[in-house]
Amino acid sequence: MKALVLAGGAGTRLRPITHTSAKQLVPVANKPVLFYGLEAIAEAGITDVGIVVGDTAPEIRRAVGDGSAFGLKVTYLPQAAPLGLAHAVLIAREYLGDDDFVMYLGDNFLIGGITDLVERFREERPAAQIMLTKVADPRAFGVAELDTEGRLIGLEEKPEHPKSDLVLVGVFLFTAAVHPIVADLTPSRRGELEISDAITGLVDAGCRVEATITEGFWKDTGNVTDMLEVNRLVLEGMEPELTGVVRDSELIGRVTVAPGAVVRNSRVVGPAIIGPGTVVEDSYLGPFTSVAENCQIIDSELEYSVVLRGAAIRGVRRIEASLIGHEVEVTPATRSPRAHRLVLGDHSKVQICAYS
Repeated sequence: MKALVLAGGAGTRLRPITHTSAKQLVPVANKPVLFYGLEAIAEAGITDVGIVVGDTAPEIRRAVGDGSAFGLKVTYLPQAAPLGLAHAVLIAREYLGDDDFVMYLGDNFLIGGITDLVERFREERPAAQIMLTKVADPRAFGVAELDTEGRLIGLEEKPEHPKSDLVLVGVFLFTAAVHPIVADLTPSRRGELEISDAITGLVDAGCRVEATITEGFWKDTGNVTDMLEVNRLVLEGMEPELTGVVRDSELIGRVTVAPGAVVRNSRVVGPAIIGPGTVVEDSYLGPFTSVAENCQIIDSELEYSVVLRGAAIRGVRRIEASLIGHEVEVTPATRSPRAHRLVLGDHSKVQICAYS
């Protein structure tokens, strides 16, 4: 069995972060979300992985390399444009050959891995195995319709009027039976080759498609809200590790201070992680906060947030529920005049607490 990992796409919901960084490499607890998927694939006993890449291919290649760090053998499969999940299968046809394969969306996060799912698929070998989960608003996903016995009878991609609250999780398993179906697909109204249409085609062809409803935690980390929630969940499961320098500070709960990090005259309430080379001084870090490498948090308060590499936050009170990008600098404005001074990239979102 092989794996097909999708690491293309523009990441529009995470702009402006994804103007300069692949969405699959945005860190969760200071580790790129893509790495969690690659680790899950390796744990399931799969070693041959094809990674579909687009405009951010150089960055993905630098981060993943040949895959040996994960116990994998990686082949990169260029995709000229993100034309749908089924299009990724189409361009990977030669690489996949006639092997069974798992398709894993590189910006998805799934607690518990995929080992059980892969083992079940290997034993039963349906034409396809899909995972479903219930969500409050299914309109942004592929929506499944099941009959009274739990069998799949239909799929619809991002419908305006969903027929159920069951949506596709970004992990799929296929036999080679999917390839002729994909080859005959036509673009949807969105101009893409939809994986939901490919699965429906298998059902229409009389092939067996198994659907499993997962009760575990799953998130598509394509927006800031879900990214912060996944970060919270991962931090909750981490064990504390103090290998950096801590001076005149109070650490409460599960706090990780990485090698080369310095915490001085500060209070850190876990779960929280402070990356290598980062300085936290005269500050408060609250629960569910990840600060990446080579950052500066000086005379500031930060909680329930993710701070990316090289950012500096100085003299700022109470930042929360925020995603701070690479090399960003956040400082107070001058007191006169009383005004906010902002330099923001395209598609930025800012919420300002204004006082009278």
